[in-house]
Amino acid sequence: MKNILLIIPYGGVGGMERLAFSFYNFYKKEGHFIKAVKFIKMENDIINFGEDELFFSDRDFSEMSKTERLKFYISIPFQLRKVIKKHKITHSISFGAMPNVYSSLTYTKDYKIASIHALKSVELSNNSLLSKMTRFGYKYTYKNLDKVVCISNAIKEDLLEKCNFKFANKLKVIYNPHDVDEIQKRSLEEITEEEEALLASNSVLFIGRLSTQKSPWHLIKAFSLVLKTVPDAKLIFIGDGDAGVLKHLEDLIDELEIKKQIQFFGRKKNPYKYLVNAKMLALASHYEGTPNVIVEAMCLATPVVSSCCTYGIVELMSLKNQKVEDKMVEVEAGIITPNLYKNRLGIPETNDFIDEEYVLAEAVEKVLKSSVYKENLEEKREELLMKFNLEKVANEYLK
Repeated sequence: MKNILLIIPYGGVGGMERLAFSFYNFYKKEGHFIKAVKFIKMENDIINFGEDELFFSDRDFSEMSKTERLKFYISIPFQLRKVIKKHKITHSISFGAMPNVYSSLTYTKDYKIASIHALKSVELSNNSLLSKMTRFGYKYTYKNLDKVVCISNAIKEDLLEKCNFKFANKLKVIYNPHDVDEIQKRSLEEITEEEEALLASNSVLFIGRLSTQKSPWHLIKAFSLVLKTVPDAKLIFIGDGDAGVLKHLEDLIDELEIKKQIQFFGRKKNPYKYLVNAKMLALASHYEGTPNVIVEAMCLATPVVSSCCTYGIVELMSLKNQKVEDKMVEVEAGIITPNLYKNRLGIPETNDFIDEEYVLAEAVEKVLKSSVYKENLEEKREELLMKFNLEKVANEYLK
């Protein structure tokens, strides 16, 4: 039996948090002693670990003064060290940039597994404090980790070729696991009549945090073009978001005069019951790793349209190598469109349309108008999902 600690920044509905929760359930079922620590615990957390949950603060970073935030940042490795020693942790798994760095700074004897879930060269193009911490870790402190899991080959190559990552021998590619049976079971939960009516139309669903990484303005602009040929289409967002991004989206929707066709559902504890009822899932991120929500859509035979923000998208959605450049590519799970990233992170300065948004709109329209994409996914689903077996992946992390 192992004593395992899972380390996450928040308890939101993002892919990393859902992955941590899947690991928690599996390891607990296997009889391991397990604890999960959140840096920040919020009242409206979707992911909760019951009696096995620990946290360092119940105030979000945005509620802290600069001095308070700095003190909190400095305290985290010491607090982690106390948790690891108190519970005699033998294996710790950290999820994301900040937990990875802090895990590398505890100087404890547990077997330390870090995980990287996004294409970091794009994220590190800004000069935020988190980016500085991440770059420092890649050069110096990641040597203290035993294994650094990359959730796609694209992420591993990006770290080595573009991020000055110094510890190549630590890197291991392991795809994110998914409990297919649990996802399908939870998708059967009832939704309201109003929600059912919305999803029964030509519904385009987005699941995730409304952030600059996900660049949802591209999806909204593409959707405004789709409405010209599919006027009954609905775009539905599930997830919370950054205040600045939400304000930009509201202004953009007003400018495009499409408010009646777009719904914001907010955070949902069970996104699967919506995903299974939607006509399709759509993503337009500036950078990703291998988005969990794409695999979850495949589990439920919901076709996907996604921009190719990383080759990891192709690794998920296709059974063979594909190049996505200036044209869309049809694959087993749906359609992949050209990258939307234009060498600048953050809220755009203008709402001018770009060529790639027109291609994204064309792909969304294709999936809405044809059942072929769902039929193809249903036929290839089992083969696509083979590499995401939860038991295999959870055990591989601990080796």
